[in-house]
Amino acid sequence: MGELEGVVMDVLWDASDPLTPGQVHEILSAERPLAYTTVMTILARLWRKGRLEREQRGRAYAYRPLLSREAYAASRMDEVLGGTKDRPLALSYFVANLKPGDRTRLRRLLDGGERR
Repeated sequence: MGELEGVVMDVLWDASDPLTPGQVHEILSAERPLAYTTVMTILARLWRKGRLEREQRGRAYAYRPLLSREAYAASRMDEVLGGTKDRPLALSYFVANLKPGDRTRLRRLLDGGERR
């Protein structure tokens, strides 16, 4: 994801309901100057990429992420691992660099003793 796509996704992930381009623009305008048309373009691009779903709300669409932030992160990790020549080696580097608490949690998840 590009930087602006990531910023827009963060706004949508933090929202409890689908947001229109105007609502996203209003939230983002508090932090950085951004044209309304730019927000519309980014939302349409994310929808075409299959990252958002949209529903008609008056004359506009309201958008919501298809995956949670955590599910998206997991899919990216799998995608990155899939791009390596030696997946087991990449996994071993990943595990070696985990913080001790994360390593313990991962061990419990793999043993089936902990659920989401």
